[in-house]
Amino acid sequence: MKWFAIGLVAMALLAACGGGGGGAQPAGSIKVTMTEFAFSPSTLSVPSGKVVFYLVNAGTVSHDMVIKDSAGNIAGRSELVSAGDSFVFTVANLAAGKYRFVCDQPGHETNGMFGTLTAT
Repeated sequence: MKWFAIGLVAMALLAACGGGGGGAQPAGSIKVTMTEFAFSPSTLSVPSGKVVFYLVNAGTVSHDMVIKDSAGNIAGRSELVSAGDSFVFTVANLAAGKYRFVCDQPGHETNGMFGTLTAT
C-alpha cells in the first residue's frame, strides 16, 4: 500500500510538470493553436516587450513557432511541440514592428503554416 501511495504522488508530480512547459494557459498569454498546416489565429497584434504565447498543438505531427523580423532575423523560437501537447513560449523583449511567424519544420511553411505579428 505504501508503494502504491508513493506511485500516485510521483504520477501527480509528473502530470503537474506537463509536457515541455504546457499545462493550463497562463493568465495574460496569447493562445495560438497549431495544426496541419496553419496557425490560428494567423494574424496577431501584441504589445512590445515581454510576450507570452500559449502554443497548443492540435495537429498530428510536431510543430514549432519561429518569429522573424522583416530582415529574416529570428526574434524568438519555441521548442518543438509534440502532437496533442502544449507549450508556454516567452519572448523576453519583442521590439515594436512587423514580424512573420512560421513553423520551420520541413515543408510546413511552404504548405501555409505562417502568419503575421505586429508589436506596438
